[in-house]
Amino acid sequence: MVNIALVEQEPVQEKVVAFTFDDGPHPVYTHQVLEIFRRAGGRATFFMIGKEMVAHPEISAKVRREGHEIANHTYTHPDLTKLTLEEAGGELQRAENLVQEVTGQPARCFRPPYFGVNDDILSLAAERGYRTIGAVNGDARDWDNPGVEHILEHTRSVVKPGSVLIFHDGYGDRSQTVEAVRVLVDEMVAEGYRLVTVSELLEIAEDMQ
Repeated sequence: MVNIALVEQEPVQEKVVAFTFDDGPHPVYTHQVLEIFRRAGGRATFFMIGKEMVAHPEISAKVRREGHEIANHTYTHPDLTKLTLEEAGGELQRAENLVQEVTGQPARCFRPPYFGVNDDILSLAAERGYRTIGAVNGDARDWDNPGVEHILEHTRSVVKPGSVLIFHDGYGDRSQTVEAVRVLVDEMVAEGYRLVTVSELLEIAEDMQ
């Protein structure tokens, strides 16, 4: 049975949480995020846009080198539900080729831009071996720069063991996001959480079944 459900939360007993970052890599903010996770001894998942990987190959390589997961966020960041299935498949494949160049292995996870999915897109992703990843803290809307406190409040209120959290390290000024993530990472580590990649989270959940 192919699993096509959008993953936002996994049922786990261990205190683990998956931070994810969309729309990079970025020459300023991705480095800042990496430094936060380096200090915390944690790992994250970066849903990279293919054309940004082309623009910043050295940053993509650094993300991988530091032990983080690189996942598929399409090549040009379109709303896939507005494309033909053939066009959507091309977006996934072009990004996939780049991920494999950097990591030497297929991406396991995919996040649709704008969370734009329907049954066709979910099935397309599943057929290509991806789990399609959502997040529990969409109301934080960090992409709108709503203020550090807004991002914190709307993440703290929903996070629990097994949560997937969405943030952005690319496109525009992401200084609010970086500051909020710095606070959240410190808080979560202090509370005994382990910061894992999405693939690690999925494996922990699978091991419990």
